[in-house]
Amino acid sequence: MLRQVLHAGLRTSFHALGRFVASHPVFFASAPVLLSILLGASFSRYRVEEDVESLLAPKHSLAKIEGNLVDSLFPVNRSKHALYSDLQTPGRYGRVIITTRKGSVLDPVHLDTILKLHKRIYQMQVTVPATGVNSFNYSFSYLCLPDDKNVCIIDDIIRAMEEIQSARTSNSSGPILRYPITQLADGRQAYIGHQLGGVQGWGPSGAVRGQGTGARGEGVRSARALQLTYYLQARGGLMDQVASQWEKAFCAELQHFAALHPKLGLFPSTSSSLRTDFQFSSVLAHQPLLASLGACGVLAVLCCSMRDCVRSKPWLGLLALLSITLSGLTAAGILNLTRATYNSTYLGIPFVMLGHGLFGSFEMLSSWRRTREDQHVKERVASVFEDVMLRFSGSTMLHLMTLGLAASPLTNMEAVRLFCRTAALAVTISYVYMLSFYSSCLVFTGYLETGYRHGCFCRRVPKPDRLDSKPAWYRCLMYTRYQDEAPTTNPPHGVAHSHSPTPNSTLTHTHAHPNAHPHVANNPAADEHAHVANSTLTHPHVHTHPTVIIDPNPQDSHLLLGCVRRCYGDWITNTYVKPFVVLLYLVYISFGLMGFLQVTQGSDPSALVAMDTATVLYTRAQQRYFSSYSPVIGFYIYESAPYWNASVQRDLLEYAKGFQRISWLEAYLNYLSDRNQSTSQPRENFTNTLRHSFLREPQFAHFADDIIFAERGQGEEPDVAASRIFLVAKTTENKREEMSVLLDTLRRLSLTSRVRFLIFNPSFVYLDRYAAAVSSPLRHSLLAVLFLLGLSSLAVVEPLVSVWLGLTLLSVQFGVLGFMTLWGVELDCMSVLCLISALGHSADCSGPLLCGFSSGRGDSRTRWVRVALERHGVPSLQTLICYGAALVPVGSVRSNLTHTLFRCLTLTAGCSALHTLAFLPTLLTFLPPSKSRGLPPDGEGQRQEVECVEMNDSTRVVDQITTV
Repeated sequence: MLRQVLHAGLRTSFHALGRFVASHPVFFASAPVLLSILLGASFSRYRVEEDVESLLAPKHSLAKIEGNLVDSLFPVNRSKHALYSDLQTPGRYGRVIITTRKGSVLDPVHLDTILKLHKRIYQMQVTVPATGVNSFNYSFSYLCLPDDKNVCIIDDIIRAMEEIQSARTSNSSGPILRYPITQLADGRQAYIGHQLGGVQGWGPSGAVRGQGTGARGEGVRSARALQLTYYLQARGGLMDQVASQWEKAFCAELQHFAALHPKLGLFPSTSSSLRTDFQFSSVLAHQPLLASLGACGVLAVLCCSMRDCVRSKPWLGLLALLSITLSGLTAAGILNLTRATYNSTYLGIPFVMLGHGLFGSFEMLSSWRRTREDQHVKERVASVFEDVMLRFSGSTMLHLMTLGLAASPLTNMEAVRLFCRTAALAVTISYVYMLSFYSSCLVFTGYLETGYRHGCFCRRVPKPDRLDSKPAWYRCLMYTRYQDEAPTTNPPHGVAHSHSPTPNSTLTHTHAHPNAHPHVANNPAADEHAHVANSTLTHPHVHTHPTVIIDPNPQDSHLLLGCVRRCYGDWITNTYVKPFVVLLYLVYISFGLMGFLQVTQGSDPSALVAMDTATVLYTRAQQRYFSSYSPVIGFYIYESAPYWNASVQRDLLEYAKGFQRISWLEAYLNYLSDRNQSTSQPRENFTNTLRHSFLREPQFAHFADDIIFAERGQGEEPDVAASRIFLVAKTTENKREEMSVLLDTLRRLSLTSRVRFLIFNPSFVYLDRYAAAVSSPLRHSLLAVLFLLGLSSLAVVEPLVSVWLGLTLLSVQFGVLGFMTLWGVELDCMSVLCLISALGHSADCSGPLLCGFSSGRGDSRTRWVRVALERHGVPSLQTLICYGAALVPVGSVRSNLTHTLFRCLTLTAGCSALHTLAFLPTLLTFLPPSKSRGLPPDGEGQRQEVECVEMNDSTRVVDQITTV
């Protein structure tokens, strides 16, 4: 009873809203256009997001906290001897990987060329500002990070190469270059594993070892790649501007140098490369998006067209796209006014709006064609609102629920949160514009139809007697069926009327039985081949509605509607086809499960940038030549520890065992052993020797950057308050997965260790809890939808409809997730955004079909499946056709982000189409809900409908017909 009351109240409200919109079409058509123009003028405030790390990395993670602690203890400006390019990434830097087409980078000719390139970069100058009397020239020596001698800190491999060049010039034996840890001329050990790649080493007996298989400190025979890093200081606004200009000049210089030396391959990367290449996807997608809009517009026009030129409404297809475009422009204007920023993930928002808006427009057009043509336009529009808007509002609520919860603070991924917040705003505005702008356009086209004007050219169509004298092409172009023409087919059995009402006749319905249903349409025998007005819900209401109008010329119907009515509906419900559809669903589930078990997380930011860009080329070169070792991992002891204690020393040495390492503690203990001193000394002696003997040796002076001393009191030796050790792990091809496992292992160890330590690398901010941060918005949205469906089943939707819709959403999500994995798509923020939007898209397609099927009573399931396919399957099919055509141009964009978007949205459309047009129509023929539910057995108490029709013309009362 509560459900019936709510349905009656909502349908009454939408009926009144429809009449109000139809009474003021000019206002509702012009207001959205003016508002969009006003808000679209705010694009002068357009801003692009520059902090890509904040978008793609989990917002709240332990790695970010650890990174802040590390920066406070060991800031990059504090390092005065060496910098590790994989460990510390300051605000601005330039980096290049140099490879050889043939030979080794250590060959004399290549070595000299590389040192020449280093010298050119070192001497390169930029002018800021570019013009004016206040312009200054800035070189790298002014911008670089200086050491304790005020000399720029450069990579250790450069010093090693300079030593080799000097030895070759003086005809003396050069120093032996070892890998991954070598010893420089000043006696200092340096890790060059991240600076020298593709290394082949000498074995113990002179044999050549394979690439990356060298032991600690073995000699280098050849190397295929070299990586150089140039750190810059950005001490303020001006210096940051200078550093930005230097990075651009750095890339230009490398491009020019590569053209002069074709034997070398240069792959540059700067601090702004990731941001530039990530946003470059939006630039590449401009023309394909316009092509998508054009292709969608052409198919939308075809989907709205019929053979009957008066009842054909091609302009409504374009006006539906215009409504979606205006809503997108309004949403963008609101974002600009609120000073929001844009990023490339927003490329998916137009497709969310497109799928939802096209669904609403085609449903409204389908309902319009089921209304009586002799009604006034206002009444027809009110009937359309009453029939469609309840379902359309429900699907909009599902969209807003999924997107709204994913946009909440519960989401730990900033890119997902911003996308869902913006998409929710766009869907809301699109819904309002569909109620106002598109509905008013429907009113205007309704008046054209009432006046028998051409649906495309708006010219009045002559009557048949005047068309006979026209050429054949003109008769074909102006073909229509006037309402006063006699029917050419007999009405189906069970229809109460056998007359054709005149355009000015008025019909009034009176139901004699209190339980009689107001719609004859619920009898599928009368509706199997007929359009029925306002019959999607079965609850009575207080408005006067038209009777069933039978299409006297079914060949005039829409092409897709005719195919579904005559062919597809009978075929999909055929007894011999059902087993194959069930088998197809089992295959669908099997492949979905196969992909679901292979889901991998995509935490690499380079997988979301445009192809053939500096970031992608640099990442490929790094994975090819520098994948033998992990990035440098900082092992930070952030509290004072008894380093002089033998057990603590054993623990720290055990932790670092198995790693390539640069450890001040290990070097200091070896220093004490070489001097025949005990490694277990009192605190004062241990610290005194460390400060005044060990750190003053030239080969150990660089360890001063790794130790922080804290004063204890006057006359006492200071304590070691904090220190760090550098670790490098041997890795294989699955570098990121191994780093994630290593991170979890060392963190668990830190919880049980007596020494308080943490580990950090800049890449950890992308790895730390990435899987949970990415999957949680999808999980929350799915649970929210299921909760909403369960709650609405108590008062709004029939329980079985909620159950079926919930199972359909789960099945579609399961299939999309599995098949996208089989298609090579990883679970990253972009794919999760598509999965979240897939919830609303699948609800748009399958929800009306389920509601239409469940609303019927009596007769067979097969009949009602055919009726539901005819009424709601055709609009869903039209939406999917236009949506698929819009996706095709996006697949041609050379971007990893758009490829992920294209694959996920294509799978979403395909899985939704399978469920709406194949799986559900087949399963509903033998699974609940039952069509005989609510009817008495043996036909007792059959409901009778008494209909009194009074027909008037302009002169007299013709007759009063009563039928039972």
